[in-house]
Order: sequence, then C-alpha cells, then structure tokens
Amino acid sequence: MDRTNNTLLVAVPTIILSVFLFDVQGAFIKHMGQRYSIEQIIVFRNFFGLFPHVLIFYLAGTRANTAMSWKLARWKLGFGRGLMLIGAQICFYFALVNMQLATATTLAFCGPLFLTLLSIPMFGHTVGVWRMAAVLIGFAGVVMVMKPGSDVFSLVAVLPIGAAFFYAMASLSSRYFDSSVSTALINIYSTVSALLVAVVLLVISGNWLPMTTVGDWLWFIAMGTVGGCAVMLLITAYRMAEPSLLSPFEYFGIPFSFMLGWIFFGEKPFDALFPGVLFIVGAGLLVIWRERIQQAAKQ
Repeated sequence: MDRTNNTLLVAVPTIILSVFLFDVQGAFIKHMGQRYSIEQIIVFRNFFGLFPHVLIFYLAGTRANTAMSWKLARWKLGFGRGLMLIGAQICFYFALVNMQLATATTLAFCGPLFLTLLSIPMFGHTVGVWRMAAVLIGFAGVVMVMKPGSDVFSLVAVLPIGAAFFYAMASLSSRYFDSSVSTALINIYSTVSALLVAVVLLVISGNWLPMTTVGDWLWFIAMGTVGGCAVMLLITAYRMAEPSLLSPFEYFGIPFSFMLGWIFFGEKPFDALFPGVLFIVGAGLLVIWRERIQQAAKQ
C-alpha cells in the first residue's frame, strides 16, 4: 500500500469525525437557543472555540522546536475574514434554532456552488458548462427544499443559504494568504475578530441572560470546544490529502444531522428534504468531479 493510500486511511476518518462534530455543535446550538440569545451563543462559541486553534499553533511551534511568531502580515485580511464568519454564524445559528436541524444543514450544503460562482470575480476562474450545470442543478435542489410559494415556506429558510455564502467567502479569502502562513494562526485572528464583533452585538442588543447553573456553563464550553475541534480536524484532514478526494465525505453531515435531529428533537423531515437533497448533493459531487478532472489535466 503506497503512502497516498495510507494517508487517506487517516484523512477520511478525520474529516468524517470533523463533520460529525460540526453537527453535534449544531445540536448544542439548537438546544441552547431555546433559552439564550443568538448573540450570547456566538460569543461563547468563538471564545471557547479559540482554544483549540491556540493549542494547535502552540504545538506546531513545540514540534518544530522554534518560537512561532504570533504576527500575521495580512492581519487586516485575517480580521476581515472574521467578519465573514460572524455573518455566517448569525445566519446559520438563527436557522438552527428556528428550523429542523437536518433541513438547515442540508440547505447550507449549497456552499460548493457559491465557491464555484465566487471564484469568478475573486480569482478570475472560468466556469465551464459542467460546473454551471452543477450550479443550476444545486440551486434547483435548494428551491425544492425551501418550497417557495407553498404554505410551509418561511423566510428563515433563506438563512442557511446566506450562511453558505459567507462561509464560502471566508474559505476563498484564505487563499489570499501565503501558503507558508499557519492555518491555525489565520483562524486565531479570524476567531478573535468574530468574538469582538459578537461581544459588541451582544452589548448593543442587551440580550445577555445571566447563567446561574453549572450545567449551562458546561453546555457552552462543550459547544465551543466541539466546534473548535471540528475546525481543527477539518484543517488537518485537508492538509493530509487532496481536497477533491475528501470533499465528498463532507456530505456525511446530512445523515448525521438527520440522525441527531431525530434522536434529540424528534424531527423527521423526510418530505422537506426529498428529492431536493439529492439535487444538492449531486451538484456538489459534480463540482468536485470536474475539479479532479481539471487537476489531472494540469499534471
């Protein structure tokens, strides 16, 4: 077995675990959102989610036996990326609290479509017929899940799509950093920026609810830590293997979210998800397939 296969044997379980932890975080947010404001949830998510990034950055320096610089040359971009993250968090967390877990998660998986479209103005990429077809198929699936014009449609259904847009922006913006820059350091700056904005929003809104039980503190600590670890594992996986090989495994997030929603919230959104989810997943896989074809052609 060659080195690539050995690496995949580690990278695939890593990204699947990451996706599962993201959905667990979503379940935590949905649970805590019944009592606490979105602003307060975002503050604790970013505060406790900061520690895994700091830890991995510190361990990287220890492993290299050198003092890692905490300075980021393009710090403005790092903080700007945090603004994109806060926009995504506001949209997605509000959707999680007000929608079924699997439905909100599925709609957010239109992210690869935004990555394709945004790469045109941001990097001057050319989108061919296959990718454009994937975008159209994916958005057709989004429309099927949202069901605009029907009695079950709600404007809240637009929020996961907004979250996907902001997450795609944040993902693409990371490509503006030099490849030698630590991903953990980029995420530290972005998370600190998101945390500061979240604190300001919480102060302005006045939606702070004092926590009087140890249990609630533990819920918030678990939420932030799980979310931070999910990001850390996702980064680790994508650094171990080619993104085109790992991206399909992110779609495990849909059945995971369905399972968690079913077990903990009694949700069974069969009618809401099908057949739209098949279009969304199919479109994402088509984008990934074309990416692999283009990469192979360049080699």
